[in-house]
Amino acid sequence: MVFTDEEIERYARHLVLREVGGPGQQKLKAGSVLIVGAGGLGAPAALYLAAAGVGTVILADPDQVEVSNLQRQVIYTEDDVGRPKPEAAADRLAALNPHIFVAGFHGAFDETTADELISDVALVLDGTDDFATRFCVNDACVRHGKPLVTGAIGRWTGQVGVFSGRPCYRCLVPEVPPEAETCSAVGVVGALAGVIGSMMALEAIKLLTGAGEPLTGRLMIYDALSAESRTVRVGADPECPVCGGSR
Repeated sequence: MVFTDEEIERYARHLVLREVGGPGQQKLKAGSVLIVGAGGLGAPAALYLAAAGVGTVILADPDQVEVSNLQRQVIYTEDDVGRPKPEAAADRLAALNPHIFVAGFHGAFDETTADELISDVALVLDGTDDFATRFCVNDACVRHGKPLVTGAIGRWTGQVGVFSGRPCYRCLVPEVPPEAETCSAVGVVGALAGVIGSMMALEAIKLLTGAGEPLTGRLMIYDALSAESRTVRVGADPECPVCGGSR
């Protein structure tokens, strides 16, 4: 895979990295990601993956841009209010990096859609804020053998995890928590979305290039108020209805 002179200049800081270099940048260019949820987490993740030169970026979200999104969803501007999020986000990414392919899916994310979109990409990022969609994404990733980078935020706390095979996300969250909270109900500091979304992009870059040690089977929890983080290992649930029979 050949880079143009402009691409060599664009990715110069990657090309001199020992862990990336030319081979790693070629893997990024050949890579493909699906970002489910073009909101607080999907926005910064998409920007950084597009800037990094990931060859194909697909965004899926059923919503339109609202004024309340602009506090943290930095991929949008006031001119985008009322537009479908995947459409507005795709335009921004294409303007940021014309060397990649960007597409958007605006609609409900059900099992059929999940299978169609996930089967054709190398990995998936999930930054949605409802558990039905999270479960749908995880189940499809397990069915198709695709790694899943998942993130969540609320108030001042965020978390990032990577799941590939066993354990899966359902081993961590087997059912909808009885007191599940949403950002619209409890609030979230906008900059936290940038921190966690960028970490999701970083894990995706590591997975695509083979650099370092991804958070596979682990969950990193970040407390912004105390500026502290901890990482815990997620155990595989032998009774998990999704990955319990996977090997």
